[in-house]
Amino acid sequence: MQAQTAVVSAPSLTGRRALAVLSGVALVALAAQLAIPLPGTPVPMTLQPLAVLLVGGLLGPGLGAASLLVYLALGAAGLPVFTPYGLPGVVRLFGPTGGYLLAYPIAAYAVGRLVADGRRWTRITLAVLAGLALIHLGGLAQLLIITHSLSAAARLGTLPFLVGDLAKLVIVVLVLRPAVSPLRARL
Repeated sequence: MQAQTAVVSAPSLTGRRALAVLSGVALVALAAQLAIPLPGTPVPMTLQPLAVLLVGGLLGPGLGAASLLVYLALGAAGLPVFTPYGLPGVVRLFGPTGGYLLAYPIAAYAVGRLVADGRRWTRITLAVLAGLALIHLGGLAQLLIITHSLSAAARLGTLPFLVGDLAKLVIVVLVLRPAVSPLRARL
């Protein structure tokens, strides 16, 4: 009697990419749940920008942006992936935090494209800074539409977050530097 051996094959490239996209969605959804409402602004402080930048940098432009598009679709459909503060579903995209949310796929794409192979600190730092700027521009634009005042939009959606976002930038750069090349080689 011959012993049969089970053949376990590595997941296909498509399977690995789908898993990477879903992991990116999960990371951003989890980061959204860690939200702190701030007095004087309808925008809570979250770890979402940090997660978006990580997803873009680690997965690259295409998969990073795809993760955030899936995230937005799930949130718009009413799944509880957005922060626990605010209206549920698609209405959230039209509220005070909608501009940030809609900027996430663009920021992830930009960070993924600009990070390249992740070997140079300056390139990673500039990529993350560009991603943060895109997120803030999206948020600022939506708040400008709502408030009709650039200074009010900046006061509500940019200024309260500058120090925290600087800390996020440092964390993301420190994570991306050693992780980009090995992870992207598998996707």
